Amino acid sequence: MAPGSTFSSRPAAASSVNLWDTLVSDAKVVAEDLRRHGVDRSVRGTLVTLEAFYINPDDRRRLATMKPAAQWLHRIWWFTKGLLLKLTPARRLMLAVALVISVFGEQRFSTGITRIVLSFSVFAGWLLFLILVLELKDKLLARDELEAGRKVQLALMPTQSPRIPGWDVWLYTQPANDVGGDLVDHLPLGGDRHAIALGDVAGKALPAALLSVKLQATLRALAPQCPTLSRLGEEVNQIFCRDGLPSRFASLVYLDVRTGSGDVRVLNAGHMPPIVVRRANARVMERGSVVLGIMDGAAFPEQSVTLEPGDALIVYSDGASEAINEAGDFFGDERIMAIAERANGDSANAIGEQIRSAVATFTGLMPANDDLSLMVIKRLQF
Repeated sequence: MAPGSTFSSRPAAASSVNLWDTLVSDAKVVAEDLRRHGVDRSVRGTLVTLEAFYINPDDRRRLATMKPAAQWLHRIWWFTKGLLLKLTPARRLMLAVALVISVFGEQRFSTGITRIVLSFSVFAGWLLFLILVLELKDKLLARDELEAGRKVQLALMPTQSPRIPGWDVWLYTQPANDVGGDLVDHLPLGGDRHAIALGDVAGKALPAALLSVKLQATLRALAPQCPTLSRLGEEVNQIFCRDGLPSRFASLVYLDVRTGSGDVRVLNAGHMPPIVVRRANARVMERGSVVLGIMDGAAFPEQSVTLEPGDALIVYSDGASEAINEAGDFFGDERIMAIAERANGDSANAIGEQIRSAVATFTGLMPANDDLSLMVIKRLQF
């Protein structure tokens, strides 16, 4: 029996080892698939997005100083509080009732003859399901409306970067939400003149998008007939002051370029100054005037810059400079300037993509806190 017993135990041990090796190997394959498809990044990104939506910046900074166990307890509390505050009063009451009665579980009552079983957890589950159905209905309706608005907004903007003889032009815009308040536009003015504009309406989402469309329509209507850029700024500002809303304003950089000249006329209404990239260095232009729609009767002096072949001009919205990473730091104008200083010889597309990629890498999993728009023009050899 002893030899037989020894013989029979060896295959069992080998089988156990093989099974364990197979399980470990399969687990590695699954983990690699999850990593390759970015599932772990997607889950972490979802948590970061939830924190940014439900937890205010001060509380997020406090989370970073806590131990892991305390972090999760505070997250659960702040998520619950944030969710309650964002629901309508009726749904807020339904959620509060569901959370309270869920702790009772299943209760049994006896009247002597009849035994009654009440499942509070089932009732709480149905309440939560009803809230989910109502919220999903609202979200789908809003998404359809925003998608339709996004299509209209995209149809009004250039579908590709414009081709202007003697110039390399790259335009880019990415809204933080389905629709955005940034404007990037190209308008042929007749003959050898072309207008390129980047505007940024205060705020984001639908209210800013509506004013962005208004800004675009106003520019397109007035630009061909205004004799000077100063006059154009004054008339656009007058319309925004007359028809605008309190605390709603727009910044604008409007460039007037010609196919046979490196002279660029610039209207800067309260926007970050454009960056001039030359072969030797990069510098920031002087600041412009006030933003549009905040001060009736404001003056908008015209600026100008001469670009030699190989020189470039960079215009960006605050969605680039004020992009935030998970630590709460801003991308900053300094990083954009550093990219501009290294851009000697690069095409307009390469310069713009370097800025866009650097912002995306910096923010990581953090959702965009503002619309991101970029405009790069480079003078070519005629």
